[in-house]
Amino acid sequence: MNLRILGCSGGIGMHRRTTSLLIDDDILIDAGSGVGDLSLEEMSKIRHIFLTHSHLDHFTFLPLLVDTMFPLIDMPMMIHGHSPTLKALQEHIFNWHIWPDFAKLPSAENPVMGYREMHPGETIDIGGRVLEMIAVNHIVPCVAYRVETQSGVFAFSGDTTTNDSFWDALNAHDRLDLLLVEAAFPNASEALSRAAKHYTPNMLAQDIKKLRHNPRIYVSHPKPGHEDVIFQEVQKAVVDRDISSLNGGEIFTL
Repeated sequence: MNLRILGCSGGIGMHRRTTSLLIDDDILIDAGSGVGDLSLEEMSKIRHIFLTHSHLDHFTFLPLLVDTMFPLIDMPMMIHGHSPTLKALQEHIFNWHIWPDFAKLPSAENPVMGYREMHPGETIDIGGRVLEMIAVNHIVPCVAYRVETQSGVFAFSGDTTTNDSFWDALNAHDRLDLLLVEAAFPNASEALSRAAKHYTPNMLAQDIKKLRHNPRIYVSHPKPGHEDVIFQEVQKAVVDRDISSLNGGEIFTL
């Protein structure tokens, strides 16, 4: 399994792309602005998109992706997500006012995209890659994903703050090779971080103690302009783990 980081920033500007992870060549986790760096040929291979939640930075290029692929693919892209996320897309984005309802185009019988509701704790096997949805703690309903193949396992936290559900779900399995986890705000912004339900480095350090595995850890989703201080604070707070900064463009082979 190959994992390509198309975007992992908490914002945009000068090479920053918002969250999107490409698994092999046909599965996306989130569809932030990093999707826009793919070629048309690469986009045409995507068949499944797993969304973590309904915030704009995590799906902002989904409407444009579907529209771009409309004349180029002969089977629908399947949008997987928690019920509140899919409902938000249907009501507020693909509603004919903001964007066409591509779940009914070119026809309801033969659409270019479709929806598949998942529930936390549920798994789905796509060509030997098993994706598990995990509930996390954010300002809107949000989920993480654990992805397992015979050759390796990674997990992505999505947007979250202090919780037990993510760590308990990871600990319920025997293997974790790679962990992508957010730290959006520096320690000085803890009050804002708690209000927005994100991690600071110190808050993340406390929760990582719950993890019984020892994977490679990459910190994602820093707010633009705070990347260096956030990672320096993570390094200071998490001293007993193999931890790095996720910058975008990385390719992992598991």
